[in-house]
Order: sequence, then structure tokens, then C-alpha cells
Amino acid sequence: MNRFRRTVLLAAALTVALGLAARAEAADPLEGSWWLNVEKSSFKAAPGPKGQIRTYALSNGVEKMTARGVAADKKPTLVKYEARYDGKDYDITGSTGGDKISLRRIDALTTESTQKRDGKPAIVAHRTVSTDGKTLTVVSRGTLPDGQMVDSTLIFERR
Repeated sequence: MNRFRRTVLLAAALTVALGLAARAEAADPLEGSWWLNVEKSSFKAAPGPKGQIRTYALSNGVEKMTARGVAADKKPTLVKYEARYDGKDYDITGSTGGDKISLRRIDALTTESTQKRDGKPAIVAHRTVSTDGKTLTVVSRGTLPDGQMVDSTLIFERR
């Protein structure tokens, strides 16, 4: 193979590699699956879940979240939504907090979600991914439909 052809092939390979690296760096740190560490989490009012796995996926500005778990009463849970970071209300299913959710991005590692019930804010959660991308902390405050207070700090770990 002549020198010119090798140089062109090397340049093309380098361009592809740099493009893939840039794409990987641009991925949202929230994306992926997160396992609840119950021992590191705290629940000051309402009892917390016995376990949970959350999966976040982002595509075309839409965050898709699925959370499967086991509630304090040992019943299975499944919470889902698809929403944009535009402050508008979107449907959320399976949540004891509300039937609508709105999202807001605070910075590259922090987001806020507001669950609404009857059009009024019920639970506000701040989600922060650690700078090393290994821990997700979700701090939630609000009330459940029965009036019970929610005051929790959930610690999730990426595996």
C-alpha cells in the first residue's frame, strides 16, 4: 500500500475514533441503570422502598425513566414516564406521588422533577449525579395522597 493511501486510511480511522469519543463524552451522565443502596439511603417520614432499579434513557430531548422495585409493603412497583426538560407536564404512571411530572435541568449533573396531583405540586425531587458518574442522589420532599410526608434521600449506584 502506498504512503498516501495509508495516510488517508489513518486519517479516516482517527476521525471516526475522535467522533465516537466525543459522542461518548456528550452522553448525559444520568443515562443508564441505577441500583438503590437501601443502607445508604434515608427515609425521614414515609417508609422507603426495599429495593429499586431505575433506568434513564435520553433521545431527541426526551427523558424516558423506568423504575422497578419493591415497596415497603413488599409489593412490586413500576413507575414510568417520558418527558422533556421544558417545565411542561407529562404523564407519569405507577407513582404514588402524582399523575403528572415536569422536568427542569439545573446544570450538567443536576435535574429537578416535580410530580403533580390535581394540577398542584406534590413531590419535588432533585437528582444529582456525582462527578465520577458512579452515584445518583435523589432528594425528595412533598406529600402523598393520604397526607403522609415524603422526606427522603435515595442513594443509587451504577453497576
